[in-house]
Amino acid sequence: MPDSTSPQHSDARPFQFTGRFRSFRHAIVGILRMIRCQHNAWIHALATLIVLAAALFFHISAADWCWMILAISIVWTAEALNTAFEFLADAASPEFHPLVRDAKDVAAGAVLLTAIAASIIGVIIFWPYLHRMLS
Repeated sequence: MPDSTSPQHSDARPFQFTGRFRSFRHAIVGILRMIRCQHNAWIHALATLIVLAAALFFHISAADWCWMILAISIVWTAEALNTAFEFLADAASPEFHPLVRDAKDVAAGAVLLTAIAASIIGVIIFWPYLHRMLS
């Protein structure tokens, strides 16, 4: 059996910077498509802007920035995977199917779970800053 480095392996292509640039371009197009097509992504975008503005206003610590960026990125990643899953499900089963509905509901639930977790992280991060400001 030939290994992946042998010349017979059909998937082996040399590394090319132009290929990496194309990959980034496709990724950006995908993010923009998600933002245009998914109303929930608009909510995530608004929440992201509000949280970033609050972080700048309160001058949060570097550690808090790390947690906040992690929480934001997890929600956006879940939304992107949910969107990709919905596109694939719609392509595979254009007609209604209860299993596709259930799969979409589970994927949407994953986004909701990450958004709830991110909100809890936000409360943990911002509560001390708010408390100091109001005291």
